[in-house]
Amino acid sequence: MCDPYSEIISLLQPQASYSKLVHASGAFRVRRDDMDDTFYCSLLSGQACLKIDGKEPLILVAGDFVLIPAAKSFTFSSVDPPPSKGLLSQPVEGEDGIFRLGPPDTEPSVQQLIGHCTFASPDAELLVSLLPDMVVVHGEGRLAALTGFLRDEARSDRPARSAVVEHLLQILLIEAFRSAAEPCATAGLLRGLADLRIGPILRAMHAAPDRSWTVPELAREAGLSRSAFFARFNQIVGVAPMSYLLNWRMTLAKHMLRSGQQSISEIANRIGYGSPSAFSTAFTRYVGSPPARYSKAIECE
Repeated sequence: MCDPYSEIISLLQPQASYSKLVHASGAFRVRRDDMDDTFYCSLLSGQACLKIDGKEPLILVAGDFVLIPAAKSFTFSSVDPPPSKGLLSQPVEGEDGIFRLGPPDTEPSVQQLIGHCTFASPDAELLVSLLPDMVVVHGEGRLAALTGFLRDEARSDRPARSAVVEHLLQILLIEAFRSAAEPCATAGLLRGLADLRIGPILRAMHAAPDRSWTVPELAREAGLSRSAFFARFNQIVGVAPMSYLLNWRMTLAKHMLRSGQQSISEIANRIGYGSPSAFSTAFTRYVGSPPARYSKAIECE
């Protein structure tokens, strides 16, 4: 069975920006603006409030894990005691490598492992748009363990560190998505995969991008009328069925062209185009340059 999340996360090529252990005591509030990285946090003890702009505040307790694939702005603050109006705290790194909020010699009431990662894929913006804007997992110890392994590896100087960090990040992201306790409320791939009618269709499109899919055929596979399927897919995934399929085919095509291991004819066949010319026309319209020129530009970088 095809696993769309594994495919997407593999194509994203996640890389660790940094991760750190943070101890906090007393009242605190940390504010981050204009963040383009993916943010994750594993709360080891205590409670904290996460407020993402435009969303209701979220109270995290020990054992909770939160993943935000595209966190632009958010606030992380204490619950008891609540921070005073206008308070902004700056974490201070100690000699032991632990960052602290509040008095450094006070027993911490909140302990958390946090981190950021970036995506090396040129198609990161498109791929991230397929992911939910936030995932919260309650009481899943494996995520805390993975976060700890990732932090230790990122801070080490062991051989093949970069490869191990990338694989650990992939595992962490996949584990977070599949451990989500309930379907995401916002449109996206996670919500689509959780839907009994749309989930099998998404897996089928990922498993066979070379198949000549049509909306009527997809609707029959889903057991819905054409209009009901189109409306449901659009509402749950956030884009129309054929737009999703086109985006995925072109993402695969760009990845294969960058690898330089397959001819344009082979790529056209693998993603469902009857001829190289039909593929070239669709690719040029979507990307803005023909496949051959796109491939040569990659080689010159």
